[in-house]
This record gives sequence, C-alpha cells and structure tokens, in this order.
Amino acid sequence: MNKAQQKLLQRFLTYLSVEKSSSLLTVNNYERDILSFGEFLTERFNEDFNWKQVGALDIRAYLAHLNKQEYARRTIARRISALRSFYKYLVRENILEYNPFAKIKTPKLEKKLPVFLEEVEINELLEQPDKEGLGLRDQAILELLYATGCRVSELVGLTISRIDLSNRYVLLLGKGDKERIVPLGTTCCQAIKGYYPLRQQLMEKYNVPAHESVFVNSRGGVLTDRSVRRILDKYITQLAVSKKVSPHTIRHTFATHLLDHGADLRAVQELLGHANLSTTQIYTHVTTERITSVYQKNHPRA
Repeated sequence: MNKAQQKLLQRFLTYLSVEKSSSLLTVNNYERDILSFGEFLTERFNEDFNWKQVGALDIRAYLAHLNKQEYARRTIARRISALRSFYKYLVRENILEYNPFAKIKTPKLEKKLPVFLEEVEINELLEQPDKEGLGLRDQAILELLYATGCRVSELVGLTISRIDLSNRYVLLLGKGDKERIVPLGTTCCQAIKGYYPLRQQLMEKYNVPAHESVFVNSRGGVLTDRSVRRILDKYITQLAVSKKVSPHTIRHTFATHLLDHGADLRAVQELLGHANLSTTQIYTHVTTERITSVYQKNHPRA
C-alpha cells in the first residue's frame, strides 16, 4: 500500500476516533479489517493499488477469497461492515463518487441468545471474594457489574466524582461518550464504601500519584479491563460454573433478571445505554424461552 492510500486510511481512523468517539478497540478492529482488504488488493493487482479503483468484481473476488479461507460468517460480516463505513467516508470527503460496498449484502447471522447466570449462580459468585485485602476490591467490582449492568470499559473508566453513595447512583460514561444515570442498590454501596479505604492504602503504600479512577490494581495503579476479566475468571473457576462467563455475561444477567422480575423493556434499554430498543429486545427472547421451559416442565398437559 503506497503512502497516499495509507494517508486516506489514517484520515478515516482519525475521523472514527475524534468525530465518532469510537473506542481504541473499535478503531484497531477497523484498521485491521481494512488493511486485510488492502493486502488482498495488492496481491490481486500485483502492484500498489488505489482505493478508487475497487469495483464490484474486486469485492466479489474478495468475498470468494474469504469463503475459500473458511472465515466465519460473523467475521465476513464485520469486515464488509468496516469496508462499507470506510468507503462511505471516502464518498463523504468527495474522494469517491459512490460507495462500491453500498449494495453488498452481509451474510445472515444466526442470532445467539446471550449467556447469563441464574440468580442462584450470581448470588454464589458474589459470595466468593474474601472479606479483606483485595477481596474487598473484587467484591465492589462484582457488585457494581451486577448492580448496574455496566460494560467493563465503563467500570475501569469510572471516577470517584461519578459515584454518589449518599443518593445511591452512578453516572456511567458509555459508547460515544454518552452519559447515563444508573441507581445503586444498598449492597453495592456498602461494598464500595468498604473498598475505598483499601484503595487509599494501596495508593499511599506505593506512592502512586493522585488519580480519580475508582478501581486500582494491587499496586494502586489504574485497573485495566484485562485485569477485571482475570479477576472474574478466578472466581468463576472457584465456583466451577460450566458456562463461559465474562464481564459482559454479568451485563446480560443484569438485564435478564430485571425483565424476569417485571421491568419495563424501555427502562432496561435506558439502564444498559442501548441506542436502539431492538438491541435490548434480545433479552425478551431469553425470558420467553425461560417461561416456555418452566411451562413445559411443570404444566400437567404441556
């Protein structure tokens, strides 16, 4: 890929980061997918290519290449989506007259119902951390994940000033820097209060410069999303749950349990920070399946 084509790609990535407020992970995924297409074009034309010269035949050849390599449908759909967005940007910037990916259909994907923990399982998970040392931090993390349904990125990015324990709410900063207020339960507030002294002790012990991040690592530095996943893995292993559980599983659990107990779908949408109600509706399928299962197991004439 020559410098001119690299420059266009970098302009697009900057646009995603600055104007669209996309996360670093999203920007990196877009870059990887577009570069993959660039490598294909380089081989196809046996020379430096121009993003402008791409046509329908090139796209079909690329899709055939992906299918031949036996990429999963979800991967192919993601790559087409990334390229469609990239070319849409090129049209917007008057670099191209039309988007060659506009009419390319992405593969149909099977809708997977989200994995979640049963109430007895989440309660057992919340009982796992020790009541001292780093267990206090872990308890606060698990309680906050379940109490708010927050994303792991929202949890590690949370600052002290965004938690109001007196009025029992937290101000979460979600995708696109959109803020939302989520209530906190009594148990969650108690766990955070119990953890705060440990946070201060760790920062003082290791002479960490003052920072606002709520959750810290064992040396008082800012906790990373990878560390949160390791913490959760530790307790899931202790619990011996056969399901594959991630921080996002706790988010699914939060939503499913709210709906199970009669919460309004739009309220759950607001709490999760979903832009579209259709994203939240996947949880109605979960609760419907559960109700059907209970009916079939227990009704005499099911």
